[in-house]
Amino acid sequence: MHLLHRFDTGGLENGVVNVINHLPAFRHAVVAVTEITAFKERVKAPGTQFIALNKPPGQGFWLYPRVYRLLRELRPAVVHTRNLGAMEFQLPAWAARVPLRVHSEHGWDVNDLGGVSRTNQRLRRVYGSGVHRFVALSKAIETYLTGPVGFAAERVQRICNGVDTQRFMPAAVPPEAWPYRRGEHLVIGAVGRMQAVKDPLNLVNAFLSLRELCPADWPRLRLVMLGGGPLFDAARARLAERSAADQAWLPGDRSDVAALLPNFDIFALPSQAEGISNTLLEAMACGCAPVATDVGGNPELVENDANGLLVPVQDSAALAAALARLVNDAALRQRLAEASLARVRAQFSLDGMIAAYGALYASAARGRSS
Repeated sequence: MHLLHRFDTGGLENGVVNVINHLPAFRHAVVAVTEITAFKERVKAPGTQFIALNKPPGQGFWLYPRVYRLLRELRPAVVHTRNLGAMEFQLPAWAARVPLRVHSEHGWDVNDLGGVSRTNQRLRRVYGSGVHRFVALSKAIETYLTGPVGFAAERVQRICNGVDTQRFMPAAVPPEAWPYRRGEHLVIGAVGRMQAVKDPLNLVNAFLSLRELCPADWPRLRLVMLGGGPLFDAARARLAERSAADQAWLPGDRSDVAALLPNFDIFALPSQAEGISNTLLEAMACGCAPVATDVGGNPELVENDANGLLVPVQDSAALAAALARLVNDAALRQRLAEASLARVRAQFSLDGMIAAYGALYASAARGRSS
């Protein structure tokens, strides 16, 4: 049973989909504390169950009896919760004596960047008291769980995200939906939900700065931002205010990201916080030259000047300078893109991630008891 706050478009949820689709030896159920959206159509494993608890805002302890009954009915060998928003349901999983209880942390909470909240640390200690194994998706999260939160190192395992390099790969021919011409345009792109923690307006500001930083190249520069969210309208409005709307494509959420990504020349990740970013890994696998903020798990994926460029958080001038450097230096773009592609294939394969989760889940079949 994969138990998470909401099953909708996102990197965490995409990771769940990959695990389900590539571990057919297990029967899977997805339980969302709030709702399950059409995103569930990405799950191809036959027989997967989807259950939405439809919890309104606030504490979820009144749902414990319902979750307990659900656990006794489905009798899963493993319950795997993800992030603090679902972690409290480890308590009914402990009461139901689920053989293996797993909790993973994918990145910082939106309202607790850096994990500094003592309240959230205490909550994790309480909710995690009956958890057998914690999974950290980055070194920063692993250090947080074994440090401020205080879990024993032997209870924490690091499993980084992996990317399907058969699905995300360089492509020679753009899809019909692609609006630009390869060679004529130079595309700076981003993929992600347009919310504050992803800082999309930082990228918009940096792109607009290229008018002054790269005046000769400005007419051929294009900005692509795939994804919707609360800051979508603000991003479009800012581009329009600066007469750059004709040089940008913001189509909202897309189901064809794997086909569109290989057409980015530069991939930008301006987030204020990240775990191990699925979209960054996917862009690297598609042969894009990455520019990312120096935060969370990003430095585990991008080594500055080796396979990409790292910039400070919330610094549009630094982001613009890094983008300008790549715009002006085609050889550097190519070198970083090739190095990123090689790094993904060598260190962040989907097969490695699936093997790690498969081994972890299989431990329940070896008689793990509470």
